[in-house]
Amino acid sequence: MDLDIDLEDWPNGSWEDLAERCSMSAAKQAPELANERLTASLLFTSDAEVHTLNREWRQRDKPTNVLSFPMLEREELIGLDQNGPPVMLGDLAMAYETCAREAAEKGIALENHAAHLIIHGLLHLAGHDHEISPEDADAMEALEIAALASMGIADPYGDRH
Repeated sequence: MDLDIDLEDWPNGSWEDLAERCSMSAAKQAPELANERLTASLLFTSDAEVHTLNREWRQRDKPTNVLSFPMLEREELIGLDQNGPPVMLGDLAMAYETCAREAAEKGIALENHAAHLIIHGLLHLAGHDHEISPEDADAMEALEIAALASMGIADPYGDRH
């Protein structure tokens, strides 16, 4: 997958490299993401920008850690041929202040929390959802845990599994 990464309001760091590693790790767990035709955008931005997006697109008047805006239905993604022109999977937006606060509250590195949220967002773009049923939530979390483990990052859900 080709990632179009825009860094607006995050501190200096290797965020582009992290996003690329997350994309590869997510694709190993969710093979539908391994299609080389796919493109996705990832915006590293502020709480204020994510708050605006969340209010405009989800009618939720608050910031959140990551927003995902899929552009393909899951069936379209699963049936996407490997040959052809690029296809936009969707957009992700990550809010720095919320991510940094959550990482601090959990006592984990911001990079590890951001990796979890990038993988979480990519899985949403692929049609995985944790809000449909407990079984769907468990399945999505299992993919996240496996993708993070392959990057050497601990289970973000801890003793829940």
